Amino acid sequence: MSVLLNGIGVSKGIAIGQAYILYREQPEIPEHSIPDNLIKNEIKRFHKARKQAQKQLRDIQQKVADDIPQDISQFIETNLLMLEDPVLCDGTINQIEERKRNAEWALQAQCNRLVKVFEEMDDPYLKTRKDDIIHVVQRIQSCLMTDEPASPADEDMDHLKGRIIIADDLTPADTILMQHQKIAGFVTEYGGPLSHTAILARNLGIPAVIGVHNAQQLILASEWLIIDGDKGTIVANPDKKTLKHFKSLQKDEKSRKRNLFDLKNKKARTLDGIPITLNGNIDRPADIKILRQYDHTGVGLYRTEMLFIERDENPDEDEQYETYRRALRALKDHPLTIRTVDLGADKELSSTLQHGPLAHNPAMGLRAIRRCLKEPEQFLKQIRAILRAGAYGPVRMMIPMLSCLDELDQTLELINQAKNELTTSKKRFDPAVPVGAMIEVPSAALAAHHFAEKLDFLSIGTNDLIQYTLALDRIDDEVSHLYQPLNLSVLKLIDITLQAGRKNNIDVSLCGEMASDPKYTRLLLGMGLKNFSVQANTLLEIKHVINNSRIDKLSPKIRKLLSIPYPDQIEQKIIKLNNLKH
Repeated sequence: MSVLLNGIGVSKGIAIGQAYILYREQPEIPEHSIPDNLIKNEIKRFHKARKQAQKQLRDIQQKVADDIPQDISQFIETNLLMLEDPVLCDGTINQIEERKRNAEWALQAQCNRLVKVFEEMDDPYLKTRKDDIIHVVQRIQSCLMTDEPASPADEDMDHLKGRIIIADDLTPADTILMQHQKIAGFVTEYGGPLSHTAILARNLGIPAVIGVHNAQQLILASEWLIIDGDKGTIVANPDKKTLKHFKSLQKDEKSRKRNLFDLKNKKARTLDGIPITLNGNIDRPADIKILRQYDHTGVGLYRTEMLFIERDENPDEDEQYETYRRALRALKDHPLTIRTVDLGADKELSSTLQHGPLAHNPAMGLRAIRRCLKEPEQFLKQIRAILRAGAYGPVRMMIPMLSCLDELDQTLELINQAKNELTTSKKRFDPAVPVGAMIEVPSAALAAHHFAEKLDFLSIGTNDLIQYTLALDRIDDEVSHLYQPLNLSVLKLIDITLQAGRKNNIDVSLCGEMASDPKYTRLLLGMGLKNFSVQANTLLEIKHVINNSRIDKLSPKIRKLLSIPYPDQIEQKIIKLNNLKH
C-alpha cells in the first residue's frame, strides 16, 4: 500500500530509488569534574579530537576533489575554518578551565551558547548557520568519545549508489561525499531551506525534501521511494501506475534542464519586447564563480555580513575595499550592488560572545542600519570602501532595514561625510555611486514614495517584509505554515513600492526568495517588476518564464488578483496563469 509523506522541498527534481536509513544515535554527553593537575591534559584531549575532526574533513575533501567544482568544496572549507574559530575553541577551553569540567561537557556548553545566538538572529540565512556549528561540534564529540575514530572518507559507501538517503540531518560534508557516491536523493527529518546542506543539494542537483518528522520510523529500509523535491512530497511503496507516471516526469525534467542552458548569456526579454534585468545574489566574491556557471550577469545583492562574521574582528577599510574590488574584477564590467552590513545579535560573534549579553529580541532590536548609525566610525569605513571600489567599476550602495526618513537622512549625511574625507585624503573614489534602500519593513513600504524622492533606486526584500508584515518567524515550525508570500497585505506593500519607483522614475528590484521562485515570476511581471535579483541556480529557470510571458496580457489579470483577500484563492489563480502558454 502506497504512503504519502509531506515535507519541505529544498532541491527540485524527482528521485526514484530504494531507501537507505542512516541511523546516527547521538551519544549522551558525559559530565564530570577535572582536578586542577589534569586540566592541561583535558585541554590537550580537546585539541587532539579537534585535529582528528580536521583530518576527517580533509580526507573527504581530497576524496571528492576530482568530482566537484572548487566552489562546492568551499562548504567543507567553511567547516574547517569553524574548527579553528577562537570563539568555539577558546570558549571551550575557558569552560574547561573555569568550570573544571571534561572536554565533552565544555564543548557542548559552548556549542549551546553559540546556537542560542544564531537562533535569536532575524536574518533567515544567518539563523541557519547554527546547523554548521552543531555539525562541527558533533564531529569533534565523536572523536572525543571514540578511541580510534574512522575517517568517513575511508568508509565503503558504494552501496549508496542510486539510493535515497533517510536521515535525521546531513552535514555539508555528508552531502558532498554522498553526491560523490551518486545517491539519487535524500530526505531528512530536520534542517532548513537555507541551511548549507539544502544549498549544496540545490547546487549539486540532488533532489531533496527536509522537515519530514519521524521519516526514519515511517519509511522502511530498502523500500522503494519517489521524492518530488519541488512539491516536497514522498511516495513510499508506489504502485506501478504511480511509478510509471513519475518516471515520465523525471525524463521530461531532465530534458527541460538541458534545454535551459540554451538560455545562458542570452537576454531576458518578454514576448512583447520588454527587457528585464536579471541579476544574481551572492555572499562572497567566490560566489560569482557559481553565478557565471549559469549566466554572465551582474549582482543585485551582495550580502556583506560574511565578511564580518567569518573573522574575530571587524575588517578595516582597506580590506573591505580590496574585497569589493575583487568582486568587481570577477564580474568584468557587470554591476555590483553592495548591501551595507546587516548584523544584529551576531555582533556578539566577536570575543565578547563568550560572556557578553544576548539580545532579547534581535528581530526588533539593534540591527542593520540601526546598529550602523549607532557605530558611525565602523559604518564610515564600509561607506568609504564602497565609494573607493566604485572608481573601478559599476557599484551601487544599498542600505538595509530603513524604517523611517530620519534614518535615511542620517545615512545620507554620513555618505557625504565619507566623500569629504576621501577628498581630503586624496583617495580615488566615485562621488556618483548610486545609493538605494532595501524596502523590507512595512513602514518603509508605506512611505516608499518619500524614500524614492531621495534615492537612486529601491530594492524589495520580501523575506523580511513578509515576516514583519505577518508577525511570524518562517524558520519556526510552529508558525511557518502562516508564511504566505501571497497574503494580500504583502502584495499591496510590494505594489506600493513599485508604484513609487515608477512615479519617481527610479529602478525597483526584488531580491527576496519570491524573485527566485518561478511560480511567482509572472505575478511579479504583471505587477510591473522589471528588475530581478535571484539565486544563481534559479536564474535560467526565471529567464525561461520571462522569455515566455507577455506583460501586456499579464498586467490586467494581476490587477484583478490584488482585490482577492484570501492567499489560497490568489494561488489558484496564479497556478492557472502559470499554465498558460504566454
